[in-house]
Amino acid sequence: MREWRLIDSGHRSAAENMALDDVIIGCRARELTPNTVRFLQFDPPAVLVGYHQSVEQEVRIEFCESKNIEINRRLTGGGAIFFDKKSLGWEVIASKSELIADHSIEEVYERMCEGTILGLKTLGVQASFRPKNDIEVEGRKISGTGGTELNNTFLFQGTLLIDFDVDTMLRALRIPVMKLKDKEIESVKQRVTCIKWELKQLPTLNDIKNALKDGFERAFKMKLVKSELSSYEENLLKERLDIFKSKKWIFLDRRPLNEGVSVHAVNKTPGGLIRISLALDRELDVIKSALITGDFFVFPSRTILDLEAKLKGASYNENEIRSIVYDFFETRKILIPGVTPDDLVKLISKAIKKMEYESLGISLEEANHIYAVNGNPMSILDNSWEFLLLPYCAKLLACEYRKKDGCINCGKCSMGFAYEMAEKAGLVPLTIQNFEHLIATLKGFREDGVKGYIGCCCEGFYIKHQDDFEAIQVPGILIDIDDKTCYDLGKEKEAYNGSFENQTILKIDLLSKILDICLKKNIHGDEKRG
Repeated sequence: MREWRLIDSGHRSAAENMALDDVIIGCRARELTPNTVRFLQFDPPAVLVGYHQSVEQEVRIEFCESKNIEINRRLTGGGAIFFDKKSLGWEVIASKSELIADHSIEEVYERMCEGTILGLKTLGVQASFRPKNDIEVEGRKISGTGGTELNNTFLFQGTLLIDFDVDTMLRALRIPVMKLKDKEIESVKQRVTCIKWELKQLPTLNDIKNALKDGFERAFKMKLVKSELSSYEENLLKERLDIFKSKKWIFLDRRPLNEGVSVHAVNKTPGGLIRISLALDRELDVIKSALITGDFFVFPSRTILDLEAKLKGASYNENEIRSIVYDFFETRKILIPGVTPDDLVKLISKAIKKMEYESLGISLEEANHIYAVNGNPMSILDNSWEFLLLPYCAKLLACEYRKKDGCINCGKCSMGFAYEMAEKAGLVPLTIQNFEHLIATLKGFREDGVKGYIGCCCEGFYIKHQDDFEAIQVPGILIDIDDKTCYDLGKEKEAYNGSFENQTILKIDLLSKILDICLKKNIHGDEKRG
């Protein structure tokens, strides 16, 4: 029987673990080391963003720094994850020809998860594979996975939850709350599970590792031989460690563009969240640089960087962008599960269309806080708006109207100004109390033939419920809000039920501009009717 190497690297820092990934896959790609299975753990605890993500967008940096939670970046794509000291990471680093042959990416994911599933069953945990890349127990995730490749070598890794600290995870990460609706559950504790919760007791770490070892051997029909890193790998790790400790690696170039004029857009796809940020050259009417981030997976891993390079210098013309993106996919062996070339073209075009707001006196910086629902910006702005929907969380905590509609315009919060401006512009202001109230209100708009509405909500809420807004098919303009929202504070469940106890702030200046446009259109409409 063929033999593979088993490395148990123990508790290490986030930088050491990420550097080891780079070292081992690099050595295997050059055939300097054998196929390898690695067990890894983290001390201190760590947050790891996916390769294509932005730390600022996915991690609550201040909280992590205050709790000595390290922040780093994986070689693999996917979403941000939290490793506490009890979580166990597992990895397979092996020749692609021995692992995946001509299978589809979905089949590859399933096969790579088989060893962990068999190991969990040995422990008494009845786990199974859930497309596209999770291992679950009765619908609850116990291991998230992802992979990358280098030449003929594949690295596939997963996080096995043993005894999980959900509360700390919620405070450390920004991204998971946006995924709750996709899994159709109400809380993180209903979404995940761990070995201790399933077995009502905690096996020893050695028992868990031995079960996984047995599972990998059965899945890949080989024998794992416990070993250590080679002296060459140890020396290479020392050489490369500073790279993975550096801010240059941790923040990479995934940070939001801040050079000159830029436009942004965001969208959910079956393959994950995608954000587009474009720096524009207004004199030449071309894209100076592009940034594509999100929690999607892509093979090969450098694909997004290459696509960003292709978009550099492209004109704003949608047909040219479409040609570049489609040609890029057709001429290369590229796979982004759940994301199509058309998804990227539409999102890039969506960002560029934000320039149209400038003709209305709205700056691009302001336009990046506006989300058009059921139409492009200019078509929506041509609508006759009738309602202004406002979040209850923007009212004072002690306000008698916080839990009901209405406002006394006391001037102590931004809500009074919004009510006053709405009424002046001829709109009916409504305070939305919870998610069900919002949906019922929008459905009522549809039944009553309402032509359009303006609303205020945070980006997290818009992303999570984007398909709900679109499904009701009433055109709308949504404006982002400021301060600590329920998504920033991990209180989305309370907000969903209408019991979020924090005060947010409306973007009054931007809302004023939108309502002023509305007032002028209504006046002109009255003049024409007169």
